[in-house]
Amino acid sequence: MTEPANTDGYDVIGDVHGHAEKLVALLTVMGYEPKDGAWRHPNRQAVFVGDLIDRGPDQIGTVAIARAMVEAGSAHIVIGNHEFNAIAYATPDPIRPGRHLRSHSEKHQKQHRAFLDQVGLWSTRHSEMLDWFETLPLWLELDGLRVVHACWDPAKMRELAGLVGEADSLTPALVERASRKDSVEWEAIEHLLKGPEIEIRESYVDKDGHSRDRARFAWWIEAPDDPAAAVVIPANVKNAKGDPYHLESGLQYEPPVAPYTDSVPVIYGHYWETGDRRVSTERTACVDYSAANGGPLVAYRWSGETELVDENFVASDDAI
Repeated sequence: MTEPANTDGYDVIGDVHGHAEKLVALLTVMGYEPKDGAWRHPNRQAVFVGDLIDRGPDQIGTVAIARAMVEAGSAHIVIGNHEFNAIAYATPDPIRPGRHLRSHSEKHQKQHRAFLDQVGLWSTRHSEMLDWFETLPLWLELDGLRVVHACWDPAKMRELAGLVGEADSLTPALVERASRKDSVEWEAIEHLLKGPEIEIRESYVDKDGHSRDRARFAWWIEAPDDPAAAVVIPANVKNAKGDPYHLESGLQYEPPVAPYTDSVPVIYGHYWETGDRRVSTERTACVDYSAANGGPLVAYRWSGETELVDENFVASDDAI
């Protein structure tokens, strides 16, 4: 990767999920222009929070734009769970002949279908993309700003210290170990790329029709008065009977991760926010506003502030 130049700030871009047209619109809104093969800004850099692929209509275009920017030094990137899943899906399992580290079950094929249909399973392009995904950092620290796909968890980062590659990227050994459910490495990758979860008594049906009896934990909240405030349930989901879902009262849980209390701001994606764009806390902000489900592609424009503010969000459908 090209060594980045000095910058006046970072524009942290949410989960694109193959919506290259929204990415182009957002870059344009923020003043980036295509030059010498990559989108560039005269004095800022973009940062992608991962999940470039799956779901959307232009997987190839999305990866091409992001990769060109990263290699030109006009952007940084962290890996998302969808890139990790793509690598594991295509990696043969060394101890189970004929299988892969991520199974080719009907559920996983459906989740990965848009990417595979557009890129071509086992094609040269597929291999080249996976090779690039393996070089992407799991987390970033950038001059007073932290970026991760789902959860900033220093304890899990320390657990991976001996296994990560250059620039805190994946390695073949880490991919294999993190694909073994309930291993230390599996739990660490789950936290960083998917977010920690807690058990809930009544299951809900997610956007893909899958029943879930675990919910994402709001790791950015410190000791909430209402335990339900620490649970992240997507909007408008149903229970098993097809009725609107309501989280049960009296929820009890052991926090799966220490709340984030550091002074360094963290920006993350993954959590499928909707509605008005607001920071999670003064130190944390999510930039995933459901671009893959009809929402805009969103970025947070960070210019060195230690307290994040709602006014610094920008979206692909904002007027130029």
